[in-house]
Amino acid sequence: MTTQLTFSYLQQQQLVNTPRRRICDLPTEERPLCRLSHHGADTLATTELLALVLGTADAPGLADDILTRFGSLHQLARASKAQLMKIHGIGEAQAGRLVALLALSRRLQAPPANEKPRVTSPADGANLLLPRLSHLEREELHVILLDTRNRVLDIQTIYRGSLNSSMIRIGEIFRPAIEAPAAAIIIGHNHPSGQADPSPEDIAVTRQIVKAGKLLDIELLDHLIIGQGVYVSLKEKNLGFD
Repeated sequence: MTTQLTFSYLQQQQLVNTPRRRICDLPTEERPLCRLSHHGADTLATTELLALVLGTADAPGLADDILTRFGSLHQLARASKAQLMKIHGIGEAQAGRLVALLALSRRLQAPPANEKPRVTSPADGANLLLPRLSHLEREELHVILLDTRNRVLDIQTIYRGSLNSSMIRIGEIFRPAIEAPAAAIIIGHNHPSGQADPSPEDIAVTRQIVKAGKLLDIELLDHLIIGQGVYVSLKEKNLGFD
């Protein structure tokens, strides 16, 4: 089920009508750029970092409004440019910069393209999929292709949209593994609700994929359910891996 970002008209009017904090209102030593120079980025609050990205005279107050609007960085990462532009004071250019910045931050969490990381635990697989899936507003199913030493050959998107066992074709999941060729796969999909609890359908699909993998001699090592910053390994819980 897709989660919706909600914000009441009254809350929006309150933000528009309330004077925002401005850079000039802050003592010099408390301005984000000064604090960055003297103390480093890791000491800055999230609103201060956002203010530096926005770079406007009213950036401190505007950063406050953005976090009030979306509630957290995880929710902000799900925002589209159009949603950002609904905030008073955010234009197309600023919204585009924010979307680009958040996309870069997700890519930074992925391993470098010229490296082939090894997957030796559910956590290794989850670290590859969390940046790709945890922020999405609709479901996607990705497959990690592995060689005989469990090194990552590729990660591919197989499905987008609401997933259920009737629409998933097992052959589509194994197609990239056969073409690679891969010795094993890990599949993962997200729950846009943010919760990572596996459903009965998740378990049933896992069982089907395990059986197909045995026929094709391509082992399904795990099925990971990705939530908002959390994951569940069906292999660890022995769900669908009879």
